[in-house]
Amino acid sequence: MPMASPERLIERLAHQKPIPAIVLVGTDVYLREMCRAKIIEAFVPDNARDWAVTRLSARDDGWDEAVARAQTLPMMARQQVVIVEGAEHVEELGEKSREQVVKTLEDYFKSPAPFTVLVIEAAELDGRQRFSKLLQEEGLVVELTIGAESAPLMATQMAKDLGAEIEREAAVLLAEMLNASPARMRIEIEKLATYTRGARITTVDVDKLVVAARQNTVWQLADMIASRKGDAALCCLENLIREGEQPAGIVGAVAWRYRKLIEARELPAGTRGFQASRQLGMNSDAAETLVRQAHRVAKSDLLAGLVALSEADSELKASNPDPRATLEFLIARLTA
Repeated sequence: MPMASPERLIERLAHQKPIPAIVLVGTDVYLREMCRAKIIEAFVPDNARDWAVTRLSARDDGWDEAVARAQTLPMMARQQVVIVEGAEHVEELGEKSREQVVKTLEDYFKSPAPFTVLVIEAAELDGRQRFSKLLQEEGLVVELTIGAESAPLMATQMAKDLGAEIEREAAVLLAEMLNASPARMRIEIEKLATYTRGARITTVDVDKLVVAARQNTVWQLADMIASRKGDAALCCLENLIREGEQPAGIVGAVAWRYRKLIEARELPAGTRGFQASRQLGMNSDAAETLVRQAHRVAKSDLLAGLVALSEADSELKASNPDPRATLEFLIARLTA
């Protein structure tokens, strides 16, 4: 079963159809907490959550305990949610112990408890392992990332949740600067909301508080690549990885930038920033710069770049990727 997005999970939950197992894969804290909260909200009433929601550790409690809890009828609730954290620990076990875990889960999935939603959380899973394959076959696997296109909408919702408001252009800029990382967007929006004290968050605020604080951004990397500055791009990539950027997220953000360059190239070369701003969904200065840059690159090169980025994204999601080598080869290919 292909991985689902958090948005797809929320759509499934809206129908409240039974889902025997939901597997949350990824390290983004905000998305994990959001998905977990939505699952609990969908299946367990607020007044029953003290005894119908169980959190266990794969390392400390073990899978026998998790399955036993899942098979135990909940008290004073029709359904329960059993959360197992740190599922990647299975891959650290010896072969015999791993096989025992797989057997335990295989037996459970033959007849899953209809009153239990089993939520399995993992930072990452090795697609070659039987454990990972079993979860993909039996559960709804949710990848805790969002697309670059969805990130500004999430930033807008985050601001609203905090009682603040953010301009669309500011949300786009923030999402781009933070590589569409929800956890990091949430932190920065909290700072911005405090800084603006109820006023609308603007691109000027984002420039002042967020952009200036970062020495290297994915935006800069994308510009270096599009300008064929290979050595500078490799140096920027090194810094981004050191700062904790995820390879798949870097590729996604650069691809978003390439799509924006393609959009900008459809505009006349002399288009002013205020004219391009609305069509490109960014502040006028950034839009004007993007139009100038777009007309320095052949459209065929931009389209070929999108193909290369798509191939790199697929390679990063393969069973045994070498992320750094993939990104370095990608940069070499795009700046050749």
